Amino acid sequence: MTTRVVVYGVGPIGQLIARVAFNRGLDVVGAIDIDPQKVGKDLGEVIGLGKTLGIRVEDDADKVLRNTKPDIVLHSTGSFFDKVYPQIMKAIRAGADVISTCETLAWPWYRYPDLAELIDNYARNHEVTVLGAGVNPGFVFDALPAVLSVTLTRLDKITVTRSLDASRRRYSFQKKIGLGMTPTQFTEALGRGEITAHVGFAESVLLLASIIGLRLDRVEEGQEAIIAERSYETQYFKVEPGQVKGVVGHGSGFINGREVIRVELRACVGCEDFEEVRLEGEPSIMWRSTGTPGDPATAAVIVNLIPRVLNARPGLITLKDLVNYSYTA
Repeated sequence: MTTRVVVYGVGPIGQLIARVAFNRGLDVVGAIDIDPQKVGKDLGEVIGLGKTLGIRVEDDADKVLRNTKPDIVLHSTGSFFDKVYPQIMKAIRAGADVISTCETLAWPWYRYPDLAELIDNYARNHEVTVLGAGVNPGFVFDALPAVLSVTLTRLDKITVTRSLDASRRRYSFQKKIGLGMTPTQFTEALGRGEITAHVGFAESVLLLASIIGLRLDRVEEGQEAIIAERSYETQYFKVEPGQVKGVVGHGSGFINGREVIRVELRACVGCEDFEEVRLEGEPSIMWRSTGTPGDPATAAVIVNLIPRVLNARPGLITLKDLVNYSYTA
């Protein structure tokens, strides 16, 4: 039987998810969004298929879920679990499994332990599965190094570095890392939540530790602006010397005061595109790529995980429940 899919959120990532799902032959039966520029339009038009699908984008989630009865909801509306959990609850209530790109849902016990327990119990009671996944968190900083670690007989430390050229990314990404702001504006906007830069450093550290069985004593995370030394211009922003041209951030996990996991992200105009995983132990290895395209890869991860989530145990799960090929601490 064809899997019935509702796409919840048709922003840039949601549109990619919808296109991948449609091209894979999944039965996309509904689309939800609150943007008045999209509500009432045909999904095919919104996602740029060049043809209509007979599916209107609607803002009444309860109505869409009730009428379409999806097997799974592919959710992409926000980064913070406390903001999106009512949407996820609606999908659970409708009897649908959920895969969400919400970064903090990848390991929700760190920031939202009470909400995590609530969602887990509610999902179990309705016999559905909820998973937070994507590229970061969900692949580069966690699942990828976990799988690479399976070749080690002793693991001492994992360091993962991701670098990307922000000038090649969409407008919303460039905006959220503060391009063109002064350092003071960046710090204040980050503190007020007006921009987020990267979300999920701690979640990736904890997810990775969980997959390989490390018991961390504490986790730290932080990020700061990268300041331009000359003028830059992207499709959307002009950056003058002394203004913000990107962000650098990290998450670290410690055992007995020793850093055993470190994940680092450097996103700036002109940064090199690459990912690097260093595993220190026996043997020590280093893996490097030319960079994973974040948005298309996120859509691919979400769609590729559908069969696994449909067959997973009920409740709130993480990639630990799906990745079983790694070093074992």
